[in-house]
Formats: sequence, C-alpha cells, structure tokens
Amino acid sequence: MKFDEIDIAILSELQKNSRLSIRELSKRINLSPPSVTERVNKLEDSGIIEGYTIRINKKKLGLSIDCIMKITMKNGEYNKFKNFIKNHKRSEWGYRIAGDGCFLVKLSVKNLEEIEEFINDISEYSLTTTIIAFSEVEIDNNINKFMEDI
Repeated sequence: MKFDEIDIAILSELQKNSRLSIRELSKRINLSPPSVTERVNKLEDSGIIEGYTIRINKKKLGLSIDCIMKITMKNGEYNKFKNFIKNHKRSEWGYRIAGDGCFLVKLSVKNLEEIEEFINDISEYSLTTTIIAFSEVEIDNNINKFMEDI
C-alpha cells in the first residue's frame, strides 16, 4: 500500500480522537468524506489501523501500583507461562524477549500482595525480578514522529 502525508494526517487525527466521524475527520484534513472513507478502509484492510480503543485510567479503578517483571523460565514452560499471563486479571502487556530473561510483563495491581501472589503462582517454574513504577513518563507517540525517517 502506498502511504502518503494524507494518510499520516488521518492517523494523527485518529490517534488524538478515534471517535471522530468521517465528516469531522474530512474537515480536519481538508479532504472529501468519500475519499477519507476510502483511505481509512485501506488503512484498516492493510492492517495499519488494527482497531479503535479507549484509554482507561487504572488508578481511578483502584489499580494504583504498576510493576514490570522480568521473568526467567526454569524449565522451558514458555507456553504455560504465556497462557498464564494472557488470562491473568492484572496483566497489561507481555513480551517474549532476548537477553537476560525470557519475558517482560507489566501488571497493574491494587496492592503489593497481588504482586506477591503472582510471583507465588509462577515460582515453581520461573525466577522473577520486579520493578515498581513510581510514575509514568509521557511519551509522544504521534504518528508524525515515527514517520520522520521512514
């Protein structure tokens, strides 16, 4: 798929507010609604737009502690661990990694006891290193920044 500045403008506006109507989006990027619809459909069909979502403030839901854990498998039970984190109620994301460790996992929890419970649940087949986050650093993830050198 060819990708141009108009596509970047569409993605930039949808990153700011994915609930924009096609009509409002077309006004913001100065392109007709049918053209915007066609471009959005192509971005979806090509997999560049994977979905539309909301951001949830987990702290306001009572999940006030974020931690990142490095998990090292003891006996190669990678699939068991993948299923565990996929279905764990406090897993926010997980990555299979290279280097020192096998996985990185982010948990958002109510209290330290939930972190301890998570560690206890996997301790028979893994070793963990836990990092508690004090605060989040805002990162500009706007599409324009990513497209500068591409």
